[in-house]
Amino acid sequence: MSDAFVIVSNLSFSWPDDTPVFAGLSFTVAAGRTGLVAPNGAGKSTLLKLIAGEHRPQSGGVSVEGVLGYLPQTLTISAPDSAHTSAPTSGDLTVAEVLGIAPVIAALDAIESGDASEEHFATIGNDWDIEERTRAQLDRLGLGGLAFDRSLRTLSGGQVVSLGLAAQFLRRPDVLLLDEPTNNLDLDARRRLYDVLGEWNGCLLVVSHDRALLDRMDRIAELEQGEVRFYGGDFTAYEEAVRTQQEAAERTVRSAEQELKREKRELQQARERADRRASNAARNLKNAGLPRIFAGNMKRGAQESAGRAGQTHLARVSDARARLEEAGRAVRDDQRIALQLPGTNVPAGRTVFLGQRLQARGLFAEPGVDLEIRGPERIALIGPNGAGKSTLLRMISGELEPDDGTVRRAGGRVAYLSQRLDLLDVERTVAENLSAFASGMQESERMNLLARFLFRGSRAHLPVGVLSGGERLRATLACVLCADEAPQLLLLDEPTNNLDLVSVGQLESALGAYEGAFVVVSHDERFLAEINVGRWLELSGGRLVERGGPARE
Repeated sequence: MSDAFVIVSNLSFSWPDDTPVFAGLSFTVAAGRTGLVAPNGAGKSTLLKLIAGEHRPQSGGVSVEGVLGYLPQTLTISAPDSAHTSAPTSGDLTVAEVLGIAPVIAALDAIESGDASEEHFATIGNDWDIEERTRAQLDRLGLGGLAFDRSLRTLSGGQVVSLGLAAQFLRRPDVLLLDEPTNNLDLDARRRLYDVLGEWNGCLLVVSHDRALLDRMDRIAELEQGEVRFYGGDFTAYEEAVRTQQEAAERTVRSAEQELKREKRELQQARERADRRASNAARNLKNAGLPRIFAGNMKRGAQESAGRAGQTHLARVSDARARLEEAGRAVRDDQRIALQLPGTNVPAGRTVFLGQRLQARGLFAEPGVDLEIRGPERIALIGPNGAGKSTLLRMISGELEPDDGTVRRAGGRVAYLSQRLDLLDVERTVAENLSAFASGMQESERMNLLARFLFRGSRAHLPVGVLSGGERLRATLACVLCADEAPQLLLLDEPTNNLDLVSVGQLESALGAYEGAFVVVSHDERFLAEINVGRWLELSGGRLVERGGPARE
């Protein structure tokens, strides 16, 4: 597998409405682990589909050396019957069918029952140990207890993703493409995947915004402005390389700005000198009493000389401006959110929520869950999928009343951002939504505020329904955090799901400015570290337990 690779040659692709995605794209992915990063909408998933053969380019081509495996972002599993698996999902499929081992298992069962048909031996081939190999693979991904005849519709989203990964690994591909493989995985399932990929020795290309996964890559491929650029090392090394490039680019811009100012100053000085010389020459010629023809020739000569000097300085100014524009193109747009939110301040020690013996739908072990939240605590709520984390957030917010137990809130506003991000009116613009949340704020102040949330100019007047996931999150944060009554308690349910890395950074910036208490459900360890979580709660087996840090789920 060490010779496995992917070659993309002069590839061009457009959507049916002629919107271009790639034009003349060329690069090679060598053996090893490569993480592909880019903002949402740059074409990462489209590129994987082109490599996998699900899209056909208008020109150029893709060459894959070895057996190809592909797991798309929106998982659509069916029984494998081709070079890769991505046909429409059917909940009626069994685990064995999804894994592609159902015919072999059936043949083994038939032979054990006494049917020695040659057809069964042909079906089995060299896969006499298929059950053992499959069980070993499922164990590695935390699915050891799954029965082969279990229906796909009975599995959680995270289990389906892990099962899709197991199906790919069982095929022993030489080249493996994974599109956001940790979406819907809880922390324990993520760690299992990290371990499995850590042992990978083929050609792996992963699209992900999971920085913990990207920090296990051998190299990072950045897709930007239709080109792919490679950086050796993991994601942390990539960030440092980009930071160094940015600092150098900014220094070049400052130098180019100074050069342009200097050239403009010299141009102005040259013009002033030329004007003085022309004025003096005219005076001297008049006083000298020279013939008019001779005086005119001298005047024209002086004007032409001044003109040539002026053109030289103009050319130098133009060159300096061009160098400044070129230097500016190398500087990446700073998309960080910078703001202060003093209105969200909660005095230390104030109890903003107290729940005792909470029970809902039998999710929690008797006598129920006890939880006290004091300002301005930063709490991470972790636990396996299905443990009831979202249900607990809904009870804290008041959206869901507990079946049993008592709840006391401090009276300050509680804001709940669900995974659906459905707080805003999708028919109204960003500015109109903020006006509804912050009606007491002057319009000019609201527009300045939206600019700090990166909604500048016409972007503030876009309907929420047309925004990307990251943009909708920014709009929601602007409305929630800057409302007339700022929240003292903020609840966030998997806020980084489906966000690109730039948007995750923007969320981290906004939460850094928030001065109230918050509870965040997330499996993203790097994100939780960046927002300075100080208290860890684990909900597992119906019990809520204090942890000293991110424990294994």
